[in-house]
Amino acid sequence: MGRVLRLLIALACLGALGVLLWFATLPPPLVVQGEVSTDRVDISPRVSGRIRVLNADVGDTVKKDETIAELESPQLVSAMHSTEAALGVAQADLVRVNSTRPETIAARQAEVDAAQADVVLYQTNQQRQERLFSSAAAAQATVDESRRNLEAAIRKREAAQANLELAVSGASKEEKALAASKVDQARATLDQQKTDIAELTIRAPIDGQVTTRVAELGENFSPGAPLFSLIDIAHPWFTFNLREDLLEGLKIGDTFAVTVPALGNMLVDVKVTVINAQGQYATWRATRATGDFDLRTFEVRAEPVAPVEGLRPGMSAIASWKKGGR
Repeated sequence: MGRVLRLLIALACLGALGVLLWFATLPPPLVVQGEVSTDRVDISPRVSGRIRVLNADVGDTVKKDETIAELESPQLVSAMHSTEAALGVAQADLVRVNSTRPETIAARQAEVDAAQADVVLYQTNQQRQERLFSSAAAAQATVDESRRNLEAAIRKREAAQANLELAVSGASKEEKALAASKVDQARATLDQQKTDIAELTIRAPIDGQVTTRVAELGENFSPGAPLFSLIDIAHPWFTFNLREDLLEGLKIGDTFAVTVPALGNMLVDVKVTVINAQGQYATWRATRATGDFDLRTFEVRAEPVAPVEGLRPGMSAIASWKKGGR
């Protein structure tokens, strides 16, 4: 009995030793390091101006559409006032070409009435002369003269009627179209200048935190020059750079855990959202003599499954990595 017991103990010791040797020969787990990143927005003006008001500084948290700076530009304001005056002139000219003074129309109507009276008079005279000519009481020359006078009176009436119609209708269609185009052009210029003046007020495009402030009171800035930098502190993500041979089975939507040393080695569950190949500069070159091949480097981006208090861009993130990230 004792012999059997000793044999069992020996077998157990050998099994334990085998297990220890197996664990001892296992390769150490691959540890990959990434970092916390977030969206960054550089804010710059669309128009030139001088900083008049600053409402934000480095470290401030701002809300979307909150005014963080105001610029001033007397040139833009003066140009807008000049365009307002030009618009008023164009509108007045448009009214002018589309209308005629009542006095002018009345005068043209009086000319038509006078011409009509002359036509009636010369018609009567012409009829009288023809009757006299038929009774040999008038000469042919007198009849011809009465006809010419009637024809001239009719032409005069037609001219007076045309002048009346011109006075009523105003300018030609081409002149009206040109005047209307000038109004539209001035209004468009004014709208653009108002838009430019509105751009002198700098607003935050996102909810975020100010990380950089270049703007200083009284300083002039041209379009595109950076004034502030904001980060979207509420939506961070983790980014890792991995060789492609470590991506086996990894796909969008997979989850794994990372450790954040800056937060007391907090364990954070994350979900893969992006897998992108890096540029050729990030290719791992193989030694051809070994028969290996070049491996590309991929960016793996993952977002926290749940919000993490205190997570900030630049913090390190560590993951024990197996193929596929699991």
